[in-house]
Amino acid sequence: MRKAATTAASAILVIAIASFAAGGAKIKISSPAFQQGGSIPSTFSCDGGNTSPPLQLSDVPSGAKSLVLIVDDSDAPGGSFTHWAVWNISPQTTGISEGSTPEGVQGTNDFGKPGYGGPCPPSGAHRYYFKIFALDRQLDLSSGARRGQVDAAMKGHVIAEGELMGRYSRKQ
Repeated sequence: MRKAATTAASAILVIAIASFAAGGAKIKISSPAFQQGGSIPSTFSCDGGNTSPPLQLSDVPSGAKSLVLIVDDSDAPGGSFTHWAVWNISPQTTGISEGSTPEGVQGTNDFGKPGYGGPCPPSGAHRYYFKIFALDRQLDLSSGARRGQVDAAMKGHVIAEGELMGRYSRKQ
């Protein structure tokens, strides 16, 4: 009887751990510059200073070894368009100042450049997702890697994630 109870308890623990590892944990990501689902000020776009907005992070799991920040536009005509990718960010990072890059490794965005490239939709309003991922390891990728390489390296190592979405449309 005791062995059956121990086996059942172990099975429940394994399921709970698998559920957590499958994305059950959430990181909070926010910005004092815009609200979730709100308009991104033009300062942070190609129409303004093209600087990155300030970001705040909390609830990063204690077991995280690194963070990955990805900003993309899922409404781009050719599919998802990456505006920024930075990895191997310290999991102790709680904020990223306006116009700055977190300490880590930067990838090449879909403008073909390293660093942040602000919203610049060809037409209409687009949604921009600021995504943060906590990983159980650092990524072994060189500076300048592209989004597909980052996604492949992260696979199976995400222990928590968070997302902030803002909208932007250009003034005609």
